[in-house]
Amino acid sequence: MRHRVSGRKLGLPSDQRMALLKNLVQAVIEHEAIETTAGRGRETQRMVERIISTAREDTLHNRRQTRRLLGGNARGESLVTKLFTEIAPRYADRSGGYTRLVKIGPRRGDAAERVRLELVEG
Repeated sequence: MRHRVSGRKLGLPSDQRMALLKNLVQAVIEHEAIETTAGRGRETQRMVERIISTAREDTLHNRRQTRRLLGGNARGESLVTKLFTEIAPRYADRSGGYTRLVKIGPRRGDAAERVRLELVEG
């Protein structure tokens, strides 16, 4: 039974899965759109929605919470700054639904379903 078990395994051990998802979240914050497979996109979308909801209120605790996912290095610091100064203010009056998944067709080679994960216009 899968009662109260959330998330997808994506065919990876937990440490590799978290590293993959963190990198995808960083890419979404940095480029505001990425192309990936459907399963990875859905998991990344969950994390991005949560992190933007957290960033809507600019407090020290929220900055530290987002820094956990975006990294503590120089790149992570610039992403945290971008998140709190550019991205989160766009969605100040929106209660959710900051991202959208658009199907873009099968991947050449293994025909995996590809999606484009992008931030919606604020």
